[in-house]
Amino acid sequence: MSEITGHEELIDRAFATAGTTGIVLPPVDVNGVLHERYEVTPPASFTATSLWDMEVRKAKAPDKYLPALVKPGSLEVFPGERHGRFEDFTRVSEQGLWLKQDTFGVVVEHVRLDHHDKRAYFVGAERYRAPDGRAFEAGTGQPIFHVEHSVAGSEEAPLNLWRIVHLTDRPDPALVAYFDGMGRDPYLRVFNEVYLREDLNRTLMRR
Repeated sequence: MSEITGHEELIDRAFATAGTTGIVLPPVDVNGVLHERYEVTPPASFTATSLWDMEVRKAKAPDKYLPALVKPGSLEVFPGERHGRFEDFTRVSEQGLWLKQDTFGVVVEHVRLDHHDKRAYFVGAERYRAPDGRAFEAGTGQPIFHVEHSVAGSEEAPLNLWRIVHLTDRPDPALVAYFDGMGRDPYLRVFNEVYLREDLNRTLMRR
């Protein structure tokens, strides 16, 4: 079971805390990018429903949707509970460090999926004791971080929103520069491409 209850409030509080390093990427018009930057066979578009389906799948299988980030074979997902609009669970994996992606560290994340508002929260933690008694500790190669992925816009013209906050003592310009570069990428994020290829059975070619 997740050990966190107020996921959104905790992330908002971290953003408001002096010294943390928070980044909010520009909203992504996924269909605008898809139609401008890709040849898609057969043609396809995202809806808010399908974009949220992708977010749910990615939350539960980040090794599939972020293959360059998550070390193969390292993912464990510990079921939590479903209560109304919310679905909670915890995942532990080894992930490449943001600024040194050939080096991996353990990342513990308490996850909440808000199926009503289409928002996914990932609250980083220093340690976690699994239901079977095993103890996990996060790596120390980079600061603990919290992430939110969400879907906005309309059903036919959805937007992908993304923000991250690192629990630093002072803002880290190197992290800001890394994510600013990510925000300038003219293509969709890899998880969008994986979903189109593997779940919607589309062939993609970048322009």
